[in-house]
Amino acid sequence: MVSYFLCDYCAIPFVACILLAIRRPSYHYAYIIPTYCFPAYEFRHRSHRSDLVLICTVRRWVFFLRTLKNAASTHENLPNAMDDNQSDGSVHSGEDVGSLVSDEGDEMVNLIDLPHGTLDSREDETTEYEMLNPDQLTQHMADITQQVSQIIQVPPTYLRLLLAHFKWDKHALIEFYFEHEKARTFAQATLMDPLTLSDIQLPTSTQVCHPESVCDVCCLSYPFDQMHSLACKHYFCRPCWRRYLEWKIMEESQIDRICCPSFGCNVLIEDEVVFEMITDPSVRRRFQKLITNSFVLHNRSLTWCPGVDCGYAARCFGPKEARQINCTNCSESFCFACGQPWHDPVRCDQLKVWLKRIVDDSGTSNWIVANTKECPKCHVTIEKNGGCNHMICRNVDCKYEFCWLCLDLWEPHGARWYNCNRYEEVSAKQARDAQANARVSLERYLFYFNRYVNHLQSLRFEARLYESVQNKMEVMQSNGTSWIDVKFFRKVVDVLCSCRRTLMYTYAFAFFLKKNNHSIIFESNQSDLELATEHLSGLLDRDMSTTSLNELKQKLQDKARYCESRRQVLLEHVHEGYEKDFWEPLDL
Repeated sequence: MVSYFLCDYCAIPFVACILLAIRRPSYHYAYIIPTYCFPAYEFRHRSHRSDLVLICTVRRWVFFLRTLKNAASTHENLPNAMDDNQSDGSVHSGEDVGSLVSDEGDEMVNLIDLPHGTLDSREDETTEYEMLNPDQLTQHMADITQQVSQIIQVPPTYLRLLLAHFKWDKHALIEFYFEHEKARTFAQATLMDPLTLSDIQLPTSTQVCHPESVCDVCCLSYPFDQMHSLACKHYFCRPCWRRYLEWKIMEESQIDRICCPSFGCNVLIEDEVVFEMITDPSVRRRFQKLITNSFVLHNRSLTWCPGVDCGYAARCFGPKEARQINCTNCSESFCFACGQPWHDPVRCDQLKVWLKRIVDDSGTSNWIVANTKECPKCHVTIEKNGGCNHMICRNVDCKYEFCWLCLDLWEPHGARWYNCNRYEEVSAKQARDAQANARVSLERYLFYFNRYVNHLQSLRFEARLYESVQNKMEVMQSNGTSWIDVKFFRKVVDVLCSCRRTLMYTYAFAFFLKKNNHSIIFESNQSDLELATEHLSGLLDRDMSTTSLNELKQKLQDKARYCESRRQVLLEHVHEGYEKDFWEPLDL
């Protein structure tokens, strides 16, 4: 049975996306009801016993049309059009051209696959991510734009900006475009509808036919064929156009909203106009690089590799969440969600706060709070540099005398010059409590920060071990040792660097952690891993001339396996805490 209908939304006759071979003779009729048009066609096949829902995109419609056209040449009974008196969606019977129902019943068992590159094409689910070079990124962007342009007929530059606004989610753009007015879609992306440009008042015939025109930028006369304008008909000479675009690209790094140079004109300069005007290859490369960078930054499925001068981006086939990405170009390991080097076990939001605290040098701010006080009168910061509690503000306009302990006026203290035993008022107690809390906070921060930095420095030093190990391996091979017998050194260094990196981020994780039974277990696992890592690092630094190769190999491999096992135990415990929510965050 083959079904035909007329789409109520776009009024284009399509052959229904489902080819039903109904095995039971009692079911001679069914009804196809269009309930949703874009971005996917949804139809409900209703019979006495079933209610099947199928989704079909526009590209799949075209594929099925071609399939049925080929089938019609071999099946004489296959209807090839829908009669006018059957626009109510009734189903016609025909030859059995495709089995979608199993022999045992009405359950759907097969669908014709989508052709490669269609709007609903899906990636291999077994592959979590892939690394793309700049050329592949440009091609990927062009493929998405080409797919959407077959449905939404707008200029390529406007389409690129619309996709960027919708985070390059083509399905979200198409759905919004057909669910709302076209003008609202452009307004959502703060763009001018290109079709409204026809309403702009054109220049008079005398202006157009004049043999020469004056450029409004340089005020020089040029032949009309050396002038250029957009749809707004603001004419400028080509040298001024070129300088204007070069400034926007090279100095302002602007590509998304380059508009007409005329004051107050919001007509967008399209990409092909930019490439037409720009002749300098370096500017053209810069423009293309900025477009690619914007594509990656606005795309939820893409993230730049943070490796130095890498230029590759990771394309992930799942949601944008924290997952480890290993770059195939520079071997950098980084987080897909935040783009930072891989930071398990600390979360992305915690790492952001931790790094901001380091960059802002908030430890110094805490030291100032812990070792200085403000003058109670003028609020100038004062550091106590002697033992006397009698403080005199050195501000020329203040000269206020007060007690360092209670921050009160000094005169009531009388003869008790070096000892404040007055009754602690609430304000004085709060001031001292704030100082004590700041000191404790500073000491706690420095504890975790120093250990974080220590492992960071050790990680940098041990990254140089690859060169040292490579030299040792070459020396051993020159002495007759095979490559198989010495390649274990590199694997041991890999384990050592992984342990260092994990330990480094465990201190950032512990900084946000409130003390409880689980945090004690975490610290125990952390201590075990740290001790094992230091032992492994010591073995690698040992002079190999005093130890036989087999003995050293056995020790290194055993210790590396133990370090990796302790690292996995620590990470599994942290992940279990995330799942069961027994990590209590500290109020900072």
